[in-house]
Amino acid sequence: MSDLKINGTITKLLPAENGTSAKGKSWTKQSFILDTGASYNPEICLGMFGIDKVEQLNNYSAGDKVEVFFNIQSREFNNKWYTNLDCWKINGKVSREVGTEDVTLEDKESEDIPF
Repeated sequence: MSDLKINGTITKLLPAENGTSAKGKSWTKQSFILDTGASYNPEICLGMFGIDKVEQLNNYSAGDKVEVFFNIQSREFNNKWYTNLDCWKINGKVSREVGTEDVTLEDKESEDIPF
């Protein structure tokens, strides 16, 4: 599956989680809620895994408009399936969401009128 991206507004940063893997390596994860502005189910929860990604998330706060790149990961545990949206990059604060400045054909034609 190719990488996915979405624009939205960060509405909440959840507390960072820390732990140790079965192999004894420490890990850090932080999730955040993104409001996509969609008509149905506009809020989604994405997670950033690793200390470097969590530190990147510290540059943002609730209310920031961002572009988020993520992958979808599913795994099975005890005959139940779990799906994560794993964010791997956040592009700076976006001034507008894609598609909000569409120009209609009528607008374009009226701009070309010489009189």
